[in-house]
Amino acid sequence: MSSPVIPRTDGPIVRTADGPVLGIARSDGTHAFFGIPYAAAPTGRRRFLPPQPVKPWTEPLDATADGPTPQRREEKDAMIPEGSIAGRDTLNVNVFTPALEGSLPVLVWIHGGGFSAGSIASPWYDGRAFNRDGIVTVSVSYRLGFDGFGVIEGAPDNRGVRDWLAGLEWVQRNIAAFGGDPERVTIAGHSAGGGAVLTLLGMPAAQHLFRAAISFSGALGDLPRELAQRRSIRLAEMVETEPTLEGFRAVRERLLTRHQFEASLLGKTRLAATTAALVDGLPWAPVIDGELITRPTVDSLAAGVGVGKRLMLGATDDEFTMGFEALPAVLRRVPARFLLRLLEKTGALRRRWLRANGGRRGMVAVLGRYVNDRIFRSLVLRVVQARRHSATWVYRFAWVSPVNGWSHHCLDVPFWFDCLDAERVSAIAGDDPPQQLADEMHAAAVAFVRDGDPGWPAWRTAPGITRVFGEHPPLSHSAYDDALPLV
Repeated sequence: MSSPVIPRTDGPIVRTADGPVLGIARSDGTHAFFGIPYAAAPTGRRRFLPPQPVKPWTEPLDATADGPTPQRREEKDAMIPEGSIAGRDTLNVNVFTPALEGSLPVLVWIHGGGFSAGSIASPWYDGRAFNRDGIVTVSVSYRLGFDGFGVIEGAPDNRGVRDWLAGLEWVQRNIAAFGGDPERVTIAGHSAGGGAVLTLLGMPAAQHLFRAAISFSGALGDLPRELAQRRSIRLAEMVETEPTLEGFRAVRERLLTRHQFEASLLGKTRLAATTAALVDGLPWAPVIDGELITRPTVDSLAAGVGVGKRLMLGATDDEFTMGFEALPAVLRRVPARFLLRLLEKTGALRRRWLRANGGRRGMVAVLGRYVNDRIFRSLVLRVVQARRHSATWVYRFAWVSPVNGWSHHCLDVPFWFDCLDAERVSAIAGDDPPQQLADEMHAAAVAFVRDGDPGWPAWRTAPGITRVFGEHPPLSHSAYDDALPLV
């Protein structure tokens, strides 16, 4: 069905279900629309409520610049440039499309940031390269941190998850007007966004909203509700209010954001605070609420939720290894096997993992790979085992940055988006990252979104098979074997 487009000299206008939007006509023939609200501003009486419908408009909405973001200030050490933009209408989408007519496959992107940071206002998430290959690209903002995932008496849990659902519902209602096919939607995300993808894949209420999924370095939430509730009560104590809807509404957003991380530690300090994410999970993240998320995501997948949907997932070799380089020099002289006791208390499990990783040398490499295996790589294996009857493809990103010597977190993202010339890519990938690798990875993502097959055998047809990007040979049957002890 043709989209109702009104041609204008200063940009295209598309009529959405809520009203017309004015976008940008790009020199390559594609179109971009920024900051289109999919839900009303979550402020005032709507604060901490589920996403509410927007009030329809009749005059063209200016969608030529990034909309307001739930992230109010960019993380100081963020590797991906994700802007923070002031404003109330923070629940919005960006749409990049090759054509305003047709029925093209759609990629919906969910950003990362530990569920507490990040935004869609990033040049890395521009859909230009996917547009070039015939794919409509949408990025979705959502409420972060306590605002999105705290447990509040009188308010629904998992407000950030409800935002994902509302954004995907918007895509179903409107993407045809931008040349996309609502029956050919693939959701994708990185880090917490990859965890969001897995959460949605295992959520019965989300199954009608997409046909396939990609999880890049996915990190799951799945927090016990009781733990999230204790953290929320602690936050209320710190800001001197009641842990209720009216109590938290009376507190300024900035004050809650300032104290939310400390509150999540529940009094832990020093080493206990450093290892809290490993022991207790991310500070604020999707909660097993008994309604939207009824059980841990991997258990849900093992029970058959999402069985008919195709999935591609994987991780980098050294997600956060370089973080251990900041440890005091005196600790570097301590054998890694002793320091590992600080991260893994179970002796038998620790010894099995050390045997599987016997070729790894140095405190930084050993501790970094353990954390990587614990959070990311073992999750890849648990997911593919849970989905043993489903079509699942696994990759591994092994290219090492010449800047810091690791295949680290976020390094793969500009390769998937084929945007090696984008702002701040050289800071982590050097001045001459391999375009051929970007060509291969981007082509795999395009093939998966378009055809449901990235170009190598699925795990169920060749157990253990993994596409290795940045290392030869490109196919391996043992790429994740060293993480098996943690599964």
